[in-house]
Amino acid sequence: MFLRGLRIETTIGIYDWEKQIKQPVILDLEMGADVAKGAASDRIEDALDYKRVAKRLKEFVAASRFELVETLAERCAALLREEFGIPWLRLSVNKIGAVSDATDVGVIIERGERVQTGMGRAVVHA
Repeated sequence: MFLRGLRIETTIGIYDWEKQIKQPVILDLEMGADVAKGAASDRIEDALDYKRVAKRLKEFVAASRFELVETLAERCAALLREEFGIPWLRLSVNKIGAVSDATDVGVIIERGERVQTGMGRAVVHA
């Protein structure tokens, strides 16, 4: 499952002026999830609810204050894995405009073990 282009205003940066303002970050997320159960029942209760994921990320990031995008990415990944039981994720945090001659700058992290599906079941490789 994926969620792309989630734009959130937050306080992030190492400079004093950055600590006084809100700046946009854009999150892109890929999550390992077994979609078979939700697909079979057609019920949101049996699926990873991407709307809830987005809402939780927006609440957390908007209320946070970090100096580094690396820290923000790690905290978001930990939150998602713990609260939503996501076994694997790849998260990109883009601090747009942070470098004057670049359109995008940030980090990409991957945490957990990839989930591969087969025969309608999720298999976590250790």
